[in-house]
Amino acid sequence: MEGIVKLSTGKLVSLSEQELVDCDDTDKGCEGGLMDNAFEFVVKNSGLATEADYPYTGADGSTCDSSTAAATITGHEDVPANDEASLLKAVAAQPVSLAVDGGDNLFRFYKGGVLSGACGTQLDHGIAAVGYGVAGDGTKFWVMKNSWGAGWGEDGFIRMERDVADEQGLCGLAMLPSYPTA
Repeated sequence: MEGIVKLSTGKLVSLSEQELVDCDDTDKGCEGGLMDNAFEFVVKNSGLATEADYPYTGADGSTCDSSTAAATITGHEDVPANDEASLLKAVAAQPVSLAVDGGDNLFRFYKGGVLSGACGTQLDHGIAAVGYGVAGDGTKFWVMKNSWGAGWGEDGFIRMERDVADEQGLCGLAMLPSYPTA
């Protein structure tokens, strides 16, 4: 789960993926898991730390330290699968967690611009949809935040083509979207 939450102050804050890797034993740490399971962990754990307080190391095996909770949730909602119109409505209200086929070189070696083209739907990587727009050439796109750091993509973000012919969305992005509820 790529975690971004809007705090009561109105600021968007990145939440700790590493806390989930270290502490959520429902999923497989760096080997993957489901966003809904991560949301259930946050509910059960009474919150999640910020990325600044519990930084991402990208490695399994660290000791769990869930002592500082910056954000809490009461549950989660799924966006209807394979429905980019419903996803658009959800993203207009808040960031939405989703999975993509991130193993494709098209995604892994992204440097900038609107990502388009053929990619798979073997969901294996979580990202957060944080916005959308239209490029100068008229191409509609999603703005996604990735956990790979500011050195990847466009300062840690990727623009992925929106409203593609495949109902599953580019790289399967419309297959399993969900978001936390307050």
